[in-house]
Order: sequence, then C-alpha cells, then structure tokens
Amino acid sequence: MATLATKQAASAGVRVRVQQFGRLLSGMVMPNIGAFIAWGLITALFIPTGWAPNAHLAKLVGPIITYLLPLLIGYTGGTMVHGKRGGVIGAVVTMGVIIGSDIPMFLGAMLVGPLAGWVLKLFDRSVDGKIKAGFEMLVNNFSLGIIGGVLSLGAYTGIGPVIQGLTNILSSGVQFLVNHHLLPLVNLIIEPAKVLFLNNAINHGILSPIAVEQATKAGKSILFMLESNPGPGLGILLAYWLAGKGSAKSSAPGAIIIHFLGGIQEIYFPYILMNPRLILAVIGGGVTGTFTFQLLGAGLSAPASPGSIFAYIAMTPKGGYLPVFAGVIAAAAVSFVLATLLLKTVKQSEEEIDLEEASAKMRDMKTAGTAAQTAAASTIAVNARSKSEVRKIVFACDAGMGSSAMGASVLRKKLQNAGVNITVVNSPVSEIPADADIVVTQKTLTDRAIASNPKAEHVSIDNFLKSPRYDELVERLK
Repeated sequence: MATLATKQAASAGVRVRVQQFGRLLSGMVMPNIGAFIAWGLITALFIPTGWAPNAHLAKLVGPIITYLLPLLIGYTGGTMVHGKRGGVIGAVVTMGVIIGSDIPMFLGAMLVGPLAGWVLKLFDRSVDGKIKAGFEMLVNNFSLGIIGGVLSLGAYTGIGPVIQGLTNILSSGVQFLVNHHLLPLVNLIIEPAKVLFLNNAINHGILSPIAVEQATKAGKSILFMLESNPGPGLGILLAYWLAGKGSAKSSAPGAIIIHFLGGIQEIYFPYILMNPRLILAVIGGGVTGTFTFQLLGAGLSAPASPGSIFAYIAMTPKGGYLPVFAGVIAAAAVSFVLATLLLKTVKQSEEEIDLEEASAKMRDMKTAGTAAQTAAASTIAVNARSKSEVRKIVFACDAGMGSSAMGASVLRKKLQNAGVNITVVNSPVSEIPADADIVVTQKTLTDRAIASNPKAEHVSIDNFLKSPRYDELVERLK
C-alpha cells in the first residue's frame, strides 16, 4: 500500500509539473491573443491573396509578426517571473533573439523572456537591503540596463541562431507529417491531453508559434486548427443530449452553446471524465477533422482563441470557408456517432448516475490525482472560513479566461439572488490573489491552486456550470 501511495503521489507530482510548464508557455501567449488576432485580420485583408489586397497597408504585416508579437511575448514572460522590471528586461533580451534570426522568434521569446526576468530577480534578491539610501533608482536602472544589455548580446550571438535551427527542425517535422498525410495522427495525443487541461499549453505554447511562421508564408496554417477544432466536443455534447441521462442530458444543451459559440472547451471535459471511454469518440472526431482539413487544404490566418465557431469564421482566409466548415462538421459527426454508441452501451445503473456524482467517481478511480486530492481535502478542512471572514471568492482555471469566467458568473448570480454581497472574480490558477478567502477550482487544478495560495479555503468541483458545492457555499454565506 505504501508503495502504491508513493507511485500515486509521484504521478500526481509529474502531472502538476507538466501543467505548470504548460501554464508558463500558454501564459505568455494568452494575454496577447488580441494582438495575434489583429495581425491575422490585417493579414487576411491586405496581403495579395486577401479580401482587399492593398500593398501599402500590407506593410504592417511584417513588422508586427517580426517585432511586436515576439516582444509582447518576451515582456509578458519576464513579467510573470519578476513583475514590470522582469517584463522590461524580457523585452530587451527578446530583441536580441529577434535580430539574431531570420524568422519570427516566438519560441525564442518564450525562452529568453522568463530567463531574463529570473536572472534579474536573482540579482535584485542579492542586493536587497544592501543599497544605501538615495541610490536605489540608480542601482535599479543601471542593473537592468547592464544585465539586459549583456543578455541581449548573448541572445543575439548564441540563442537566436539555436532557436532558429530548432524552429526549422520542428517546421520540417510538421511539413513531413503534412507531405505524408500523417498530420491527423497528432490528434491521438492532442485530444487526451486536452481533457487533462493541457489544451492552452498545446495550442498556444507549441502549435501557434510554428503556425504563425507558416501563416506568414502561405497566409494560413492548418496547425491553428488541430487543438481548437470545436467539432469533437460538439459531438460529445450532442450525444449526451440525445442518449444521456439525468443532469448530464439536461445540462448538455447549455454546454453546447457555451462550447460551440463561446469557445470554452473545458465545458465538455467533465462529460468525458464521467465516462472515460468517450475519449475514443473525441480522438475519432479529432483525427477525422484534421484529415478533412488537410484533404481540402483548410487553414486559418491566426489563432482562433477561444475555439468558437465565430472565431473560426473571423480567422478564415478568403475562399476557405468550405474546407473549414467541412472539417468542423466531419469532426462533430464522427464524435457524435461514436459517443452515442458508447453511451448506449453503458449499463442502466451507470446511466442514471448524476453528472456530478459520476465525475467524482471517475476522479476517485484516476490514480494520478488521488494523493493530491487527499491533500486538498485536508486543506479545505483546515482553512474553512466562517461567514464573517469571507470578503472575496476567486474562481481559478488554467488560463483565467474560460471556465473560471463562466464559473464565477454562475456563482456570482447565485450569491446575488440570495442577497449575499461578496466579491466573486476569476483568475489564472497560478496568479490567485493573496486576498482570496475562498478559491474554487476544478478538481484537476486544486493542488496547483493550493500551491498558489495555501492560506485560502479551497473548494473543488467537477462541473463549473452545475455543482452542488455552489449551493452549499451560498447557504453557508447567507
């Protein structure tokens, strides 16, 4: 038993570290998605093959992709590590990798931005309390300038060419998969990883940097669509609407709107966790969708974030709507058929289990998170807050924009209807405010939330749209 517990704890620790690394990657891109979309719209409109070709306005395309977007990523990465000072030095060093290469340096910015912020953070710690009064500004400015300059020179002469070589290798690997019609096999990895809440890391940390480079040359890239395709999730939710039971069936229509139109993919993850066999359905849908995209030459001009059908429409280049819609529909159809067949083969006793109860049961069966969830339960008991102590409730998710925003909205409305005046906000799980009294997360993220803010009371849920824990909180805080 002790050996099993040790293995479970180690497994949970690895999962947390992978999620944290993925959060670091996606955290540098997610806040800047608006800039990517702006670049994508300009590209789709004004390049020679765009909707309204204009050579003068198309001059914006190159500088934005070469300078602005990598600098934003580098600044954001440095800020994540060491605040504004880290952001400034991250941007300075990112300029070194930009000039030291001939391609857009997204991967380079993801590397040197946090690294530069970390180096400056080490220096600031070493001199903390040792600077004479009146010299603080002088030391702060010159230390950032000197360290930033040195690191920028190193990035220009060493890191830039290395990252360019790595990017060329990755691009060649992707091109090999495309040329040999093997790209759909990537969904064998992507779809299970998404259900483990690695969707943002995969899309924005790995695929988008390569896709952007492809889009600068061809005006579009299929890689923007591998993870964000809303079709597989739509098929799962349609199957539950048709063949599901209980709360899973009744909640599916609302989830369809949030997922397909709102682009929040996390909404359908609990439906798979309650019946893990359905992972086969989303894999089948993902492979089919990507095969259809590749067969018909589909692609988007910029990241579709969130993965809404409206985002797909906005990012589709001129003449590309039929291939894009065909891939989404094909993915949804295959996922729907497979999921319906799998649901109809579930035993009657299993079908009648409530969505929340079934999700909890499946989480108990998943050995990877057992030790971490046990620790979470003990933290909840120790940090339970009384009504008078609660001023702020924070709903946290991986990126702080999708499921957390929806969950915060649901909980805020319930509290308002009950006449409870408590602030409810949403945030990334790695940036939970220090003044949070209660933190609400999905179970797979609770251990990371505890690490981010160990003093708060932590509440775990499975379905952020419909959870009995919401009603329990409201009753407790009335």
